[in-house]
Amino acid sequence: MDAMIKKQLEVTATKVRMGIIEGVYNAKSGHPGGSLSIADTLTYLYFAKMNVDPENPLWAERDRLVLSKGHTAPALYSVLANRGFFPVEELKTLRHIGSRLQGHPVYKKVPGVDMTTGSLGQGISAACGMALSGKISNDSYKVYAVLGDGEIQEGQVWEAFMFAAHYQLDNLVAVIDNNGLQIDGRVKDVMSPYPIDEKLKAFGWHVILMDGHDFEAIEKAFDEAEKISGKPVAIIQKSIKGKGVSFMEDNVSWHGAAPNEEQYNTAMQELKAHLAQLEK
Repeated sequence: MDAMIKKQLEVTATKVRMGIIEGVYNAKSGHPGGSLSIADTLTYLYFAKMNVDPENPLWAERDRLVLSKGHTAPALYSVLANRGFFPVEELKTLRHIGSRLQGHPVYKKVPGVDMTTGSLGQGISAACGMALSGKISNDSYKVYAVLGDGEIQEGQVWEAFMFAAHYQLDNLVAVIDNNGLQIDGRVKDVMSPYPIDEKLKAFGWHVILMDGHDFEAIEKAFDEAEKISGKPVAIIQKSIKGKGVSFMEDNVSWHGAAPNEEQYNTAMQELKAHLAQLEK
């Protein structure tokens, strides 16, 4: 990856994280931990990979993204705002009455959102439907689905995985955000999904392991996914819940809690300092 492109993606991802904190703080509720862990991957997809047009959010030929772990909407909203789908200032209205930025993404209400999600396990099924439709219609778009590692404890997820392999949905890429934490604790203690990679291979998927916070690794993974034919691709990203905010990192208490004013100021100071370092 070109050094300047990598630096710009790191700058953008930091701004995305600032938007996540801004939204959750102003909402006084939300899910910062898992939003921060997928910030880099979503930044890469929307700023370097996916074929999208902020001026025409429902463009028929666009690539689609389904945020199956819909509670991490603050990350998707922040990426979409920074990409130009709607004003960044609007992130402060997260979860407010009358705002289109509700706690889970809503299709056709928020520009750039391709599927209404929130009930865990259902998003990947919708993504499979989109991908199958694309295959039947011989369309060129790709479908990306982002799942949580706690979410894949849902039975419907594995039905969708079986469906995708059966119909050879090679236009589908599922990203599993393996940050190791869910609402009740560590996934390995609550209901271990491991080994995720071997299970997906057994279900007929091509599996790629990826560092979710290294843009060179992210680019390499998605480039490999692009070359796979005849089967769906699963990218299992190793990530840190709360990445970018020191007191939130790998801390399960930040799964679904909003920072108070002091914590908000500390988080924003850290992110602004990191941004200033990157922009030197």
